[in-house]
Amino acid sequence: MAAKRIVPKALTGKIRGLLQMKCSTMSRAHWKHACAAAIWAFCASAASGQSASLPDAPGKDTVQRVCGACHPATIVLGRGMTREGWGQVVASMISRGAKGSATDFATVTDYLEKNFPPKQAPGRAGTARKGGGGLAAGPTDKQVVDPEAADRGEAIYRARCASCHGPLARGTSTGPDLVRSETVLHDRYGNKLMPYLRENHPKVQGTDMASLKDNQIKDISHFLHEQVGDTLRSGPYTKVLNVMTGNAQAGAAYFNGAGGCAKCHSITGDLAGIGSKYDPPTLQQRLLFPRTVAVGRRVVSSVKPVTVTVTPENGDAVSGTLVRMDDFEVALRDGTGTYRSWKRTPELKIQLNDPYVGHDELLDRITDTDIHNLVAYLETLK
Repeated sequence: MAAKRIVPKALTGKIRGLLQMKCSTMSRAHWKHACAAAIWAFCASAASGQSASLPDAPGKDTVQRVCGACHPATIVLGRGMTREGWGQVVASMISRGAKGSATDFATVTDYLEKNFPPKQAPGRAGTARKGGGGLAAGPTDKQVVDPEAADRGEAIYRARCASCHGPLARGTSTGPDLVRSETVLHDRYGNKLMPYLRENHPKVQGTDMASLKDNQIKDISHFLHEQVGDTLRSGPYTKVLNVMTGNAQAGAAYFNGAGGCAKCHSITGDLAGIGSKYDPPTLQQRLLFPRTVAVGRRVVSSVKPVTVTVTPENGDAVSGTLVRMDDFEVALRDGTGTYRSWKRTPELKIQLNDPYVGHDELLDRITDTDIHNLVAYLETLK
């Protein structure tokens, strides 16, 4: 006889009822996970108040539809992250089976980024340290780069600063590396750059540097902080260069021949017009790593789930979306959303259906030349 599962008294109403209804079908591990998730959702709802709701802004309906299928969309209330942080949350949702299109996930990320930005720690950002040490700059008051402001700042920087400090602010023989500048590293939205450029910059006299407006210096600040971030992420070139060097005809031959692409894809079906949907760098990324979800400035693809059919020795076959499989256990979620798991034994039959297995196998044999040729061919499919 299965042990009785007791629903915490603090969980009332719908949450408690759902857990009581589902407890007979849950494994002990999954029961604990469900209780923890329910308690979290309950506490978040209680803390935010009964009248809490998402901000009215473009994308709200999509967030409620995509995210609300598994948990209250208002679970994000009180949280704040950068676009990269929210992108990771969205990617995690997709990996756990969230349903939606690439456009839906992009809309969700945009909405969360704009309506729930990072919070500044009280008494840190914009305040002086005790003893007059200046700003308490550090991880807790990290400047959140606005991509549009960074683009505007780049134009101003290239016109007025690049001749001395280089196009990527890495310095030249006539100007220092701004990525390593203490003034830049301690700057927050221009609060250090403004007084420096107007009072202490060695070339401010006799130049138009002093004429820069406050908003222009803030834009430059966004650009410089973007360069700092790019450098911390392994170098100044985090954006893939759009270099087309392949031969489209050779790519077509590889697509229909040695590459085996035509066995699963059709240029008049699922790949129709793909050259108009994505630029060459994105085409290459999707070709080589189709499981990857871009979580930076834009979500560009969703991940198709891996499905599995499990047949016990003395039981009926059960099919569903793979949750986990290792040397000891296989787990899935069936069509009703019920979590099922089995210990792996020689008698247990497992049949996987991985939509990306062909791409995984291709990585073992494709050459750089094949990649460039194939991307050049896909780029022609307008």
